[in-house]
Amino acid sequence: MTLQRLRLTGFRNLQDGTLEFPEEGVAVVGPNAQGKSNLLEAIYYLEIFRSFRGTREDRIVRFGAEHFRVEGRLVGDGEGGEGEAAGDAAPRTLTVAAAFVKAGRVKKVTLDGREPPRIADAIGRVGAVLFTPEDVRLVSDGPQERRRFLDILLSINVPGYLDALQRYRQALAQRNAALREGRGGASVGAWDPLLVEAGARVGWIRARWIRDGAPTFRSVYAQVSGEEEASLEYVPSVPVGGEATEDEVASTFHRILSEGADAERRRGTTLSGPHRDELRMVLHPGTGQERDLREYGSGGQRRTAALALRLLEAETISGRRRRAPLLLLDDIFAELDETRSERVMELMERTAVGQVILTAPKESELRFRSDRLPHWTVREGVVA
Repeated sequence: MTLQRLRLTGFRNLQDGTLEFPEEGVAVVGPNAQGKSNLLEAIYYLEIFRSFRGTREDRIVRFGAEHFRVEGRLVGDGEGGEGEAAGDAAPRTLTVAAAFVKAGRVKKVTLDGREPPRIADAIGRVGAVLFTPEDVRLVSDGPQERRRFLDILLSINVPGYLDALQRYRQALAQRNAALREGRGGASVGAWDPLLVEAGARVGWIRARWIRDGAPTFRSVYAQVSGEEEASLEYVPSVPVGGEATEDEVASTFHRILSEGADAERRRGTTLSGPHRDELRMVLHPGTGQERDLREYGSGGQRRTAALALRLLEAETISGRRRRAPLLLLDDIFAELDETRSERVMELMERTAVGQVILTAPKESELRFRSDRLPHWTVREGVVA
């Protein structure tokens, strides 16, 4: 599906109004701090219903306003993906809207004007992938940043993942509370069945996605870096083989909890489970010595790995939904050297077949599809 129309009210510094997007996309040009990234944030808000920057909703509301509202009209060709009706060639539309009111901190999400039973039931309808210079944090920061990446991507694209993740977090919070308060083993163990069942589901889905996506990550990294080699690896706190079944993961998880009961009581927290997993990116320099990209990668190598993760995310959307994702590119060439930038452009020219909305501070820095996309400008929140 493509984004046809975006209506904005009270969202950051952006002017209230309606924007009509061409089917091929648009290039948005303007100096820094004028609203380019805010526009992409508004679009991506309709994908996950929260700020990709981690900003609280009350701080997204424009200064002096009491609420914000974002509404996007999507138009598709009738080709359904996983979880969607397939085989209907007639054009179809979907209107996704989200609003937040500061008084009472009320959030409301609608699909074609109707509220879903849960906000979680509405995520992932836009089918967007967001690329920003801050993506380097996916490599440079701690494991929690990579777990967050996995959780967002899989919640949007794999049925049942978000439900399992929410049940796991609920059980983990209750179990940790019992451990902190020094309650008896029965109080702690009461949460083990839910923790194991939901945690095994989360870990198994993560492992399967990383296993299936590793070849794409390796290929993209090599193309952008100039044939350097890097791999994507899953390091679970519940160690099982790469081909383990979900039941085998659950059995191993249960055993590890039993064996670690004394240590957990001493430390007052759950020591094993998906909340301690790691997504590791490893550089293979040809010397036979692997190097963790987080610890030893250069700035260019880390940015290349982050870009490979995002392109793997785009491939996941394409495979799950049988349609090209909407690409949101926020000044992605800003931190890449000339050689890597050229390789990224060549790669994206071959693979980016859907709608593209990109930003740059200057016309001269519109390096991707600059001759094919309409150019808009943004200044002090006014898009024209």
